[in-house]
Amino acid sequence: MISSHKDKFLKLFLFFAFFCVTGLSFARDYEKRIFLWENIPKMETQKRDTILYYCPAKRNSAAAPQNDNALQSEASQFPAVIICPGGSYHHLGMPREGFATARWFSSHGFQAFVLRYRVAYNCHHYPDQLEDLQMALVYIREHAEEYGIDKNKIGAIGFSAGGHLVTMAGEFASTHDELSKLGIKTSESLRPDFVMPIYPVVSMQDDISHRWSRRSLLGHQWSEPNATKGWRPWNFWGHSYSKALKDEFSMELNVPDDMPPTFILACEDDPVVIYENSVRLEKALADKNIPHLFVTYPRGGHGFGMKETSAIMKETHWNDRDLLPWLKEIGILNQES
Repeated sequence: MISSHKDKFLKLFLFFAFFCVTGLSFARDYEKRIFLWENIPKMETQKRDTILYYCPAKRNSAAAPQNDNALQSEASQFPAVIICPGGSYHHLGMPREGFATARWFSSHGFQAFVLRYRVAYNCHHYPDQLEDLQMALVYIREHAEEYGIDKNKIGAIGFSAGGHLVTMAGEFASTHDELSKLGIKTSESLRPDFVMPIYPVVSMQDDISHRWSRRSLLGHQWSEPNATKGWRPWNFWGHSYSKALKDEFSMELNVPDDMPPTFILACEDDPVVIYENSVRLEKALADKNIPHLFVTYPRGGHGFGMKETSAIMKETHWNDRDLLPWLKEIGILNQES
């Protein structure tokens, strides 16, 4: 009996020790938490579900200013990136797609911000996700001087459903001002200066859509504000969306003439989001003559983010091999960095 109690105590001790250690590790990944909806009228209840984590640029990176006074010089300001993890618009893969990505960007002289946007797990559907990203863009632009950021070099990278979100931010900037609908007035641009959808959800069309992401984004039959009409006995959950709704949120059908430069990466063997999503987005960008780069690998799967120990990262180091040169090519980073 005594031995049994000791075993239970040891298990409990190891359990709590694990969470203490991982919690401390998690805390080291960011310097500051920003509650985007704090003190915003009618949005106070959203505070806990939307958090922007600030991960500062490494001072010894090649792209970083060489001294503190250099922050006063436009040429020495940091670029910034907002990181949107994936998770089917239902949950968020914060470690490998969020904070691992922030570590890489901060090591290359970016002020990195990981966005914990609202998702269906907490009963949030469109437009909540876009509201969060637009609010993050406004916050960073309004505080650019404080963080030493170049307001013309603020981009967004998203993985899977997060890839759909950052693409949507680029496409909807001038047509879907969700902040003004909340009574938030700003002179800052809602358009990211460059976007990077990685193995992205793109389409809401039946043949290639990622159904879980579509359901999480657009909601159920009785959900607001995207009520789905036409319930049928054989479709109890009401996931039969109208053509107009599917077309509106299919990113390959809505590329504007002022779409930001776009970097797409996807693997042909992706078992989660059909590879054709990225193919159709690339074609739509090409048809509009939007500066872009489409990087594809035959193998790699889905969900690897920038986790250093993932197989495709070990094999390709796609962020160093493909993304870094593109960021220099479009003028976000100096060629020497």
